[in-house]
Amino acid sequence: MGASFLGLMLLSLVIWLGLLTLRGQFWRSDQRLEVGEIQLNYLPKICAVVPARNETDMIPMSLRSLLLQDYPGDFQVFLVDDQSTDGTAAFAEGVAHAVDKAQQLHIVKGESLPPGWSGKLWAIEQGIRNANTIAPDYFFLTDADIEHDVSNLRRLVAKAVQEDLDLASVMVKLRCESFWEKFLIPAFVFFFQKLYPFPWVNNPKNKTAAAAGGCILIRAAALEQIGGIQVIRQALIDDCTLAQVVKGTDKNSKFKIPYGKLKLQNSKLDNSPPSPQSRKIWLGLSSLTRSLRPYKSLQTIWDMVARTAYTQLNYSPWLLLGTVVAMTLIYLLPPVGTIIGALMGNWRIALTGLATWLLMSLAYLPTIRFYKLSPFLAFSLPAIAVLYTLMTIDSALRHWQGRGGAWKGRVYPG
Repeated sequence: MGASFLGLMLLSLVIWLGLLTLRGQFWRSDQRLEVGEIQLNYLPKICAVVPARNETDMIPMSLRSLLLQDYPGDFQVFLVDDQSTDGTAAFAEGVAHAVDKAQQLHIVKGESLPPGWSGKLWAIEQGIRNANTIAPDYFFLTDADIEHDVSNLRRLVAKAVQEDLDLASVMVKLRCESFWEKFLIPAFVFFFQKLYPFPWVNNPKNKTAAAAGGCILIRAAALEQIGGIQVIRQALIDDCTLAQVVKGTDKNSKFKIPYGKLKLQNSKLDNSPPSPQSRKIWLGLSSLTRSLRPYKSLQTIWDMVARTAYTQLNYSPWLLLGTVVAMTLIYLLPPVGTIIGALMGNWRIALTGLATWLLMSLAYLPTIRFYKLSPFLAFSLPAIAVLYTLMTIDSALRHWQGRGGAWKGRVYPG
């Protein structure tokens, strides 16, 4: 019994050594937008598309920050009022007039949601259709709950132009003020980086692709080539699906379409059909642009995760079972082994568990520092992992009960 338990402990230790050394150094959290100087020798035309459904609490801050961007080029904002009942459109117009940017804001009245679309993607599609009338070089897809740093767009455009990116995305700094936010939100970012190591995403030779939906800059020509937003119209995890299609790594046949010819957008581009692997994307963190969305209780974070966790597992019971086993082995076993080993007087088990627990805490520490929280919180990762595992199980239960994907009064069963 003791030998078998020690074997499991050693396996957990080996897994963590592998994660730290072989998975793109995801734990370093060093892919940042606010690194390096901003140099803009070319000023492409940008159209922001903002889907907004009942966002009067967020619009005064988020839209103001968007309209006051210091980007020196042609920049227009298309806000899609997705059938709001709280006067979102009127609030938006008021904000634009208050900052003397009314000429930059275009309100699009959202149409009824057609079958086969998610609400957010249908709103984005309508915004893009309207924005296409002025032929932008890039679309800036951003949420109505994001407060942008004044130079956020300028940095993103510089990144995209200088590195010839088809898609550049930023995981903005999530709100981390309440107890549950401090306890769970940094781990959400940590797990996301582990699932999609940012250095792998940013390597054009690596198939890993991901994006953060709150802040995406995408080249208009690239969006046209993949067939537009409609190719991902049913995707619940729309940001990562879009990144996979743009990079050419999506394996789901319902999102794969032939590539069209590239229209000339600037001197860097030609009209030859590019191969899917030639597309370059970038994903990083932002320490200055932040989400305004509050998660003041465990329930609100639980619902946020449970909405799409089972979707991430492709609705597979086997992947769910594997996830539960893996989370138990990787996160829960080390502290349990440390305690049990000490109580049994088996110091090999105790020390192996403690060493593994220290390794995972060290891996989590850069994320904790990014959010400027106490380093001691890094040791709580096993308990946090248990909660996220339960959220994933609940996500599967909701799917089986036909309640999966609920958001803003709409339910999107898988």
